Amino acid sequence: MLKKRVITALWGILLLIAAVWFDKPLPWFTILVAIWGILAVFEFYKLVTASKVSPLTYFGLIWTLLFILSPHFDYDTLTPLLLTSAVILPLVWLLLRPQKEGAFASWAWTIAGILYVGWLLSYLVALRGVDDGRNWVFLALFITFASDTSAFFVGRALGKHHLAPRVSPGKTWEGVIAGVVGAIIVSLLFTLRTPLQAPFDYWWQAILLGLMVSIFGQLGDLVESLFKRNMGVKESGRSIPGHGGFLDRMDSVAFAGIVVYYYVIWVVA
Repeated sequence: MLKKRVITALWGILLLIAAVWFDKPLPWFTILVAIWGILAVFEFYKLVTASKVSPLTYFGLIWTLLFILSPHFDYDTLTPLLLTSAVILPLVWLLLRPQKEGAFASWAWTIAGILYVGWLLSYLVALRGVDDGRNWVFLALFITFASDTSAFFVGRALGKHHLAPRVSPGKTWEGVIAGVVGAIIVSLLFTLRTPLQAPFDYWWQAILLGLMVSIFGQLGDLVESLFKRNMGVKESGRSIPGHGGFLDRMDSVAFAGIVVYYYVIWVVA
């Protein structure tokens, strides 16, 4: 299982690098994120449906895609419009639907999928569009990979103090600390004079950003674990050998993209 996990991760990382680096003439990174988001939200709605709730899956798929693509248009104007329509249109449809039982549960889970997958992933697409966006996306991705990998291996080897046993029994405080350390090391590498250098003014900013990305990424992982525990499953799917489903692999990356995006907007810009 570990060998399969590593091989799949290597192929996935190479695909991500190519999509981020060669983003012209076609927005390959956006296309990759859009495909990933559609498959992830489909897994989301599939799990919700198995719990005896009927979300508006097709509506959710379309609006998830619209959110992911929205940074390529007038982001500030389009986002409120998408949010408003995501709230109102499902309510109108559910009002007209003959089956009235569980209508508000269907509405809530429909919106949850759109926001959790579509809106959160849109930040990665928006991040690619800022100045030095390629390097910022690489930073978000590689910090997350370093954090997840460090937490996984150290947690397995040395973990004794459970972090949240009722949510994710396998996660430990030792893994959390290792994840933070790994993230900070990789973040500092982006201060070096290389083609991937990120425009940090001071080295301590790289440390702070690495810390925040790791913490929020691991929180995102716990959120995903909580959702799966509520749905009564261990993995969202089996589409990715050794890694579960597409939803399983977007949690920490999505949260990392948000942290880096607002760092760039508030601090760098």
